[in-house]
Amino acid sequence: MTADNAHSPSEDGSTRRDFLYLTAAAFGAVGAGSVAWPFINQMNPAADTLAMSTTEVDLGPIEVGQSITVMWRGKPVFIRHRTPEEIAEAEAVDVSSLRDKETDKQRAEKPAWLVTVGVCTHLGCVPLGQKTGDAKGEYGGWFCPCHGSHYDTSGRIRKGPAPKNLAVPPYTFTTDTTIKIG
Repeated sequence: MTADNAHSPSEDGSTRRDFLYLTAAAFGAVGAGSVAWPFINQMNPAADTLAMSTTEVDLGPIEVGQSITVMWRGKPVFIRHRTPEEIAEAEAVDVSSLRDKETDKQRAEKPAWLVTVGVCTHLGCVPLGQKTGDAKGEYGGWFCPCHGSHYDTSGRIRKGPAPKNLAVPPYTFTTDTTIKIG
């Protein structure tokens, strides 16, 4: 084999140099991908974050008139099994008199169950009203003692500096007695 044969094109027009270029490019692409993959993968949410993205709650043990607090995405979520009186009181409110105008039907998928994020919309405090003996405010819902915000039995702001109602997280009833938050 002479030096002329090493660079002469074969019958299909390719040379050994073309093959080496393609091989080097392929190895370079694989190498770049193997370096880039960990950087791209680290942008995915951590396993503990994914685990907190949804919470399932069994509502069966909660008595009428009782409230519980569960954690979702690091925030307290208030779940109240409302009494018929609380439901009637929440539905009877004139929405035009509210600062943040929402009907009770917009806030509770099933009237007996109210699910709200338990964070005051003024400065992020956790309002009282979940435990027996807690101050529930002038409207029977929740009371934030830090600055005096009063929420009604539908979690709507009625008095005080809070600008918005307690937030309603995304939730669905998976069964009659189980909800999935998130």
